[in-house]
Amino acid sequence: MIFKYGLSLYFIWIFALSFAQQKDYKPVKFPEHYTAQIDVIYKEIDGWEGRIDLYTNNVSDKPTPIVLNIHGGGWNHGEKESQTGFGSFFKNGYAVANVAYRLVDIAPAPAAIEDIRCALIYLYNNAKKLNIDTTKIVVIGGSAGGHLALMAGLLGDNTTYDADCTYDGKLKVAAIINKYGLTDLKPLVKSKSVNRWLGKKIHDIDFISSVSPINYVTKKSPPIFTVHGDADPIVPYKQSVKLHKILIDNKVTSKFLTIPNGKHGKFTEEQNKLYSSMMWEFLKTIIST
Repeated sequence: MIFKYGLSLYFIWIFALSFAQQKDYKPVKFPEHYTAQIDVIYKEIDGWEGRIDLYTNNVSDKPTPIVLNIHGGGWNHGEKESQTGFGSFFKNGYAVANVAYRLVDIAPAPAAIEDIRCALIYLYNNAKKLNIDTTKIVVIGGSAGGHLALMAGLLGDNTTYDADCTYDGKLKVAAIINKYGLTDLKPLVKSKSVNRWLGKKIHDIDFISSVSPINYVTKKSPPIFTVHGDADPIVPYKQSVKLHKILIDNKVTSKFLTIPNGKHGKFTEEQNKLYSSMMWEFLKTIIST
């Protein structure tokens, strides 16, 4: 009887897992003159394939800016297919790279950072083929994706987490868009997602510092736009406050938008419009298209 119920629960679990993996997301709408390349493999490691969706303007008479988009999900769930709202980037002449990375069930920290760095390096190594301008790369992400965007951009030429990929040249993104991302993991180690992602490194203070974006800010850091709700129950608002202060202290261009009573990315339509408007105002002062 126990075996029977155990087997039934096993098949229910398998069904639920299969169902979860078959979510029906809306396809990305992109301009007719753009080219879409879906599930391009940018990296392979231990049987895992890192895939990226590319939407590029190959008919443009000059290389275009590009945004590297990173989904959130506490490093433990989420998929690139859930990310579809790139209309404003296309409208402003940007190409889009939408990336997947290893979640904690596949590999704990620092795997996700290594993957995003590889995706960034992939763009550099394939810039000519993709008709993109490597001096106009923007990295964007929300929550854990914001953390990864910050790490990818703030590392710059620091190759600590570039073990799997190489680029013969200097790496520097034009800007980072940080949407309520984690900036300092040390005070958050009791968080279930942080604890799980750090895994066996949970007591390694030096390692935790090395995967915390705030420790990579220098006077040469790229401009950063941050948006965060001051009532965020998941990623403390003060994480962004601290990052903004350190950026200003280092004379780095930093724009910080506080969403009054904003939860974890759950902003009103009006607040989202304000965020979009201010983000584009920020980007247009840095990047010409």
